[in-house]
Amino acid sequence: MSKRRNTAVSETPNKRLRPAENGENEDDEDQDIAESEQGDSCSGDVVSDAGIVESITLKNFMCHSLLGPFAFGSNVNFVVGNNGSGKSAILTALIVALGGNAQATNRGSSLKGFVKEGESSADVSITLRNKGRDAYKLDVYGPAITIDLRITREGLRTYKLKSNGGQVISTKKEELISILDNFNIQVNNPVSVLTQEMSKYFLHSKGEGDKYKFFMKATQLEQMREDFIYIKATKQVTEEKVEQHGEVWLDLKRKYLEKEDRYKSLASLGEMHTKLEELQKQMAWSLVTEMERELEPVKEKLQADKRSTEKYDEKVDEWKNKVEQSEKKYKQIQEQLEGITQQVQELQPKCAELKAEAQKRNSLLKSCELTVHRCRTNLRDLEKDKAQLTSRIKDLTLSINQTTGAESQARAERMAQIQAEQENLRLHISTLGQQIDLFQHASNRAKEEQGKMKMEYNGLKKSIEANKRKLQTMKSSRSNRLRRFGEYMPALLSAIEEANSKGHFRHKPRGPLGYLIGLKDPELALAVEVCLKYLLVAFTCDNYEDEKVLKSLMAKVYKSGQRPTIITSQFLHHVHDTRRRAVNHPQYPSVLQALDIEDPIVANCLIDQKNIESILLIKNRTEARRIMQGKNPPANCIQAFSKDGDQIFTNRNYSSDQTRPNYLSGDVEEEIRHLQRELENQAGQEARFQQQMRKLDEDIKHNEGLLRKDKATKLQLELTDLENVEEPQSEDLRPLEEELQEIVAKISSKRAEYEEAKTKMANLKADYDKADQEYKQHKENISTITEEADSVKDELSKTDQEVMKCKHHKKHYDDKRSAHLRIIQTVEAQLKNKEENLATSVSKASEICPERLEVRRTAKSIDSEINRLKVKISTQQEQQGDREEIVRQYHEALESYKNMSQQMRSLNSFIRSLDTVMNYRLQVYADLRKFLSARCKYYFNSMLAQRGYSGSMTFDHKNETLTISVQPGQGNKADLNDMRSLSGGERSFSTVCFVLSLWAITESPFRCLDEFDVYMDMVNRRISMDMMLKVAASQRYRQFIFLTPQNMSSLPVSKTIRILRLKDPDRGQNSFRSEDQ
Repeated sequence: MSKRRNTAVSETPNKRLRPAENGENEDDEDQDIAESEQGDSCSGDVVSDAGIVESITLKNFMCHSLLGPFAFGSNVNFVVGNNGSGKSAILTALIVALGGNAQATNRGSSLKGFVKEGESSADVSITLRNKGRDAYKLDVYGPAITIDLRITREGLRTYKLKSNGGQVISTKKEELISILDNFNIQVNNPVSVLTQEMSKYFLHSKGEGDKYKFFMKATQLEQMREDFIYIKATKQVTEEKVEQHGEVWLDLKRKYLEKEDRYKSLASLGEMHTKLEELQKQMAWSLVTEMERELEPVKEKLQADKRSTEKYDEKVDEWKNKVEQSEKKYKQIQEQLEGITQQVQELQPKCAELKAEAQKRNSLLKSCELTVHRCRTNLRDLEKDKAQLTSRIKDLTLSINQTTGAESQARAERMAQIQAEQENLRLHISTLGQQIDLFQHASNRAKEEQGKMKMEYNGLKKSIEANKRKLQTMKSSRSNRLRRFGEYMPALLSAIEEANSKGHFRHKPRGPLGYLIGLKDPELALAVEVCLKYLLVAFTCDNYEDEKVLKSLMAKVYKSGQRPTIITSQFLHHVHDTRRRAVNHPQYPSVLQALDIEDPIVANCLIDQKNIESILLIKNRTEARRIMQGKNPPANCIQAFSKDGDQIFTNRNYSSDQTRPNYLSGDVEEEIRHLQRELENQAGQEARFQQQMRKLDEDIKHNEGLLRKDKATKLQLELTDLENVEEPQSEDLRPLEEELQEIVAKISSKRAEYEEAKTKMANLKADYDKADQEYKQHKENISTITEEADSVKDELSKTDQEVMKCKHHKKHYDDKRSAHLRIIQTVEAQLKNKEENLATSVSKASEICPERLEVRRTAKSIDSEINRLKVKISTQQEQQGDREEIVRQYHEALESYKNMSQQMRSLNSFIRSLDTVMNYRLQVYADLRKFLSARCKYYFNSMLAQRGYSGSMTFDHKNETLTISVQPGQGNKADLNDMRSLSGGERSFSTVCFVLSLWAITESPFRCLDEFDVYMDMVNRRISMDMMLKVAASQRYRQFIFLTPQNMSSLPVSKTIRILRLKDPDRGQNSFRSEDQ
């Protein structure tokens, strides 16, 4: 009944309904409903979303010139005012504007009665909220929908449906009905909108049948029942019509058969004979015509095939040119590679010469370094002698100058101290001179080495990552060998199997090729992998249609990364005969001989793509060079591979970068252990790299420190000042001082020799650095050329593949052209045969009828008619009559019979469909009525219990009565009384409980009650009000509008309650005041 879910009083979740019977146990069902409601909880602060009334404005409506605009709250709204202030006008306008009829308002019999006296039209504007998950065309209308209604004096009403921005979206009532259906707004439902008159009628009604009708109308079960009754009546009328038409149909059929017999027997025997001769002539020329028609498609096909021959010629020439171009490119790249190889061989002697020169200069440098070291040692010994002699002079000076004043003594001590420090600094500075140069050179070399180490470190990290991926692949291949060929390969093969089982392939593709071959000698695994390269993971297809299907499967499976290569070539179920072009060596096998291939399609693909029958496998590299590059290389051998993957041609050879097999190795565990060991070694190497790089950083920082010499200069100045002070000298000190001067002179001489040796060492160092730089530069040039050769080799390999591909395509189109020419020859032979048959048929037809007839019928149909006519002639009895009358009666009978047959079929089909639908819907209707009745009783008892009342509600669906009994006291202390014995206030309170229970089982975005408490006393009014406010508080997503003449000043303070107070009108223009409690 509703698409809005009631969160305050929820439906019974996941509960299967029992079939409804007249004698059902309602007490048990009440218990089930009560149990299902125990887990219900209030929705909390839920904001109203879609379908509630945001505002309403009335102009010239009923007796009011202007009412509003009234802004309603999202939960509880009280419209308060005295009689005549416009409360009922607001409710009436709401009903009429939302599609209700005038009778539903109980305020008039027609719409024109709502137009104010003296005005030409009345206007009503209602704004509905359009938010949340139940919003209607949110992108068109926005968060609010405005419905503008205009009622003219003549009783006509027009709508304007506007968006939130005021733009008119539609003026059709069908759009309004769609909006109301989307929001589940039912203005004619008394539970959704209970007018003052309906409330009085319901309150004063004491009949059990009236209450039952009110329940049925509120739950829309009444509308469903009326629909079922109408459908049942319609079905009965239809069945009566079918029965009547059946008799008429039999009569029409009898008349039709009679008229048909008379119609068929109209022709006379003469006419039949004439027609028979004419049919025989038509038969002769019809055969000729059919043979000519059969001849035309053959001619057209022959012409089309001849035109297609030119396309095949163009394709053959195109691929022939591509083969020549790719072979020319292959030859150019091969010459380029040979030139690079020659260039490297020419640079090798120069590189060796530069290396020898660098080693020679390094030897001279080492010899000079020894000389410098020897000079430095002699200089250090002289400095020690000088220090000893100075110390002796100091001692003598102290003994001589004991009588000297304290000042002289202090000056002498200071001079000795300065001289000692100065000598130490000279010695240190003399050694630092060379160290500075050495440190500078060491710093530069450390930076160069650091750059190289970073490059090596980055390469090492990439190698570690690659080995980790290989290790993961190897571990995965323990359970599934296919994973060696890529992580997506098992999924791809599963997809191929599924597509093949569904018939998507003409021939199932083969692949990956490496998975379908085996090795006779496991030691040759690396050599075979280097030889076949990309072909190990490639697939082969029989035709281009299968290739398209396989490409689509690869696109689905391979979300990223490179996809396997697809080779398209016609499948042959026998291996190619390679005896003429295969290599045969007495000691070493070819690749084809070394492989164990069960599928001839796989073997043919490898032969076509790689010429594996012409490639030798020789384990020893030296032996392979001797055989291939000797005077008489093996016949038909284009190249050879060693077990280490080296590629040897007759005039050159290349080393392989790959060291171990990835796909064809037999021992998976050994490969895993090898990769783990390699990863461990690389991890240790990585740690050493990091340690060396840290040490280099420290050395660079240390060597770049500046050596300061300021202290030696200061000491020299201070010593000069002290020496200028004149003091008496003793004669005993002169020999020692002369010896000291001699040692100082030797030190100067030796220091000069040391400086000269150091200068020579620096020159030799520069020469060595230059020679070493030239050697490294030359070596780097060779490395650059070698790297260039690698890229050229890759390009040569790609070009080789391109040559093979072009040759394959050329062969493909050559074969297709040959097949096409054979088809043309066959068609020409067929055409010649048909032309001969046609000439024979024309000759026979001319004998029967010399003049050619244009015949459109087929020979088969003419032959059938001739046979029927012959039978008719033999059995025809003379019957004469009015021909035109018989023809007219026949056509009339035929038309009547066809029309009646069609009507009978349609009506019978309609009745069968109606029976099926009605049986199902009647069962659903009974289940729904049973469930809603049980829920209504449960909520009614719950509402009564809030005031301490007890009661019962008994539904008699058979007699269509609803009995309500209420006891104001406790149910176990007094007997239940019928509502007719209650006081007015108690009956109003019971009525409110009944209305609230109906609210709980029906859905609508808003509820409207008009003067619901008019017959209640203060106690019942307060209790009823509290109950409705409690229900409203538990249903924040639903809007409640109460119209009452009461003051409502005793309402509790709440943000969810809004009071609209209407002033007493003067029948001119109303005003109102809004209060949010």
